[in-house]
Amino acid sequence: MKAAWVVFLKEVMENLRDRRTVTNALLMAPLLGPLLFVGLTSIVISKELEKSEQALSVPVIGAEHAPNLVAFLGQNGVRVKPAIDNPEAAIIAQDVDMVLRIPAGYGEAWSAGRTAQVELLFDSSQRESGTPVARLRGVLSRYASQNSTMRLLARGLAPSVAMPLAVAERDQSTPQSRSGLLFAMLPYFLILSSFMGGMYLAIDTTAGERERQSLEPLFANPVTRSAILTGKLAATCTFAMASLALSVIAFGLAGPLIPSGKIGMVLDFGPTFAVTVLVMMLPLVLLASCLQTLIAAFAKSYREAQTYLSVLLLIPALPSMMLVVSPIKAKLWMYAVPLLSQHLAITRLVRAEGIEPAQLGLCLASGFVVALVAWAVTARVYRSERLAISG
Repeated sequence: MKAAWVVFLKEVMENLRDRRTVTNALLMAPLLGPLLFVGLTSIVISKELEKSEQALSVPVIGAEHAPNLVAFLGQNGVRVKPAIDNPEAAIIAQDVDMVLRIPAGYGEAWSAGRTAQVELLFDSSQRESGTPVARLRGVLSRYASQNSTMRLLARGLAPSVAMPLAVAERDQSTPQSRSGLLFAMLPYFLILSSFMGGMYLAIDTTAGERERQSLEPLFANPVTRSAILTGKLAATCTFAMASLALSVIAFGLAGPLIPSGKIGMVLDFGPTFAVTVLVMMLPLVLLASCLQTLIAAFAKSYREAQTYLSVLLLIPALPSMMLVVSPIKAKLWMYAVPLLSQHLAITRLVRAEGIEPAQLGLCLASGFVVALVAWAVTARVYRSERLAISG
């Protein structure tokens, strides 16, 4: 253990001297992601709120055919604009979000008590038009409902005749559970920061020393290679945990800056959240450090190791992509799968659902078992005489 401690201090001190590596591992990776995420999320929320509050400007073709409808639109925050030529082209060119077209037969159908039809032209592939279109649909739906009631009353019928079924919606979500929708990518950022925090050190302690031809003199010392590997892995894990801790703190500090309360959400990234995340990420950090060191051991140069490990950084995105494409209900056995278990657990924490002892225990136990296997494989590679041979 004394030899492992010496190697640990050596690697930590050497890595701290490399300002570029420290900047990438402890500043860029853990801080840039949260800042970008929080900044973009705040902009999107503010923009959507602005759209939902400002008056709608809708070009109306054939407004003269439905003066009552046009007046109703104006009373409900819709600014009716003059008709435009070629509305389809204007929508595709994003000159307008939508166009309301009232056909010439609207008045005749309305007077006859038949269903009068209007056309709402928009492009659903344009995300900018989502909120305005939904608002206009709501206004048109209210107008139709009010006039439907008046028609029934005029004929001596109760409005309930046209409504045989009423649905009372009771949303069981809480302000904090709804925040899980907003922060669905949070697990990915935290897992990625733990991978990137120790990646540069894992490369330097193996492929870098092999390229500098300093690995062979290190192995020549009367110390077991397992002790050397333990020291190197401990240093790698330390920087990975530091990167993860900084990322958690960054989200905790930047979270309150998001105007989530305006959309009915509550974020809680307090000390309990931070400590729980750090504990359940321990086995994943160890596993990532072992895998990075193992892959770097097969590279003959620092640049070659960077190429190999850049592919490894795609792994943290797998659970996020899988759950986005095919959402699943979490089951107990899933907490035995590294990466997936951390993703599910962090999601539960964001939603304030808590983690059951069985889930946390399975996450830690299975994670440490897999990490131990990865350590054994890496240790076997370290015992190979070919490792000390430079390219």
